[in-house]
Amino acid sequence: MAEIGIMGGTFDPIHNGHLLLGRQAYTEYHLDEIWFMPSGTPPHKKDHVVTSAEHRIEMVRLAIKDYPGFVCSDFEIWRQGNTYTAETLRLLHKQYLKNCFYFIIGADSLYQIENWYHPAEVMKQCVLLVAHREYEEAHCPVREQADHLRRSYKADIRFLHCPEVDIASGELREMVREGKGIHSYVPESVEAYIQTHRLYQDLVKPAHTGD
Repeated sequence: MAEIGIMGGTFDPIHNGHLLLGRQAYTEYHLDEIWFMPSGTPPHKKDHVVTSAEHRIEMVRLAIKDYPGFVCSDFEIWRQGNTYTAETLRLLHKQYLKNCFYFIIGADSLYQIENWYHPAEVMKQCVLLVAHREYEEAHCPVREQADHLRRSYKADIRFLHCPEVDIASGELREMVREGKGIHSYVPESVEAYIQTHRLYQDLVKPAHTGD
C-alpha cells in the first residue's frame, strides 16, 4: 500500500510555500509520494479568471522537477464541471484501491471544511495533514477545532510542523501585473515561464487574492 500526500489547489501560480508544505508532509510523515494536483474548475474561485489548465500544470511540472517523490498529477485538471474534493477522493480510491491518501491543507481550511461539499465524505476518505498556523478569524485554537472535527466526524487529523510562507498566489499575480519581480517567491523556472508566456500581464485587480 502506498501512502500518498495530495497537494490540491489552483496553483495560479505555484509558489515556494506550496513546495515547502509538500516537502514537510513528505519528510515528516514518511510518505511515498506527494501528488501536486491542480484543480480544473474550482467551485470557490468566482472572483477572478483562472489561468488555463495547460499553463498551470506546466508551471507545476517545472516547479517540482528537482524534488524526489513529487509528482505532477492531471487527475483533476481535465475533469468537466466543478472539481470537489469529496468527489476527487472518491474517484482516487476507485482507481487506486490500495493507496492511503493524506490531504494537505492549511489551518484556515480546517475552520472552513464543514462548509465544503460533503465534508463528512472528505474526512472519511483521507487523513488530513494540517499546516499549523494561526487563523486570524478563528474563535478557538486550531487544535480545539481539530478535536471538534474528530468528535463530530471521526476525522483523522494530524499536524505539520513547518514555518508559514507569507505569500499567496493572488498577491503574486498582482505583483506581476505591476511589473514587480517574484523571484523570491517562486522557482526560477516558474518565473521564467510566466515572463515568456506573459501570464498575469493584463489582469484586472481581483476583489480577493487568495491561493
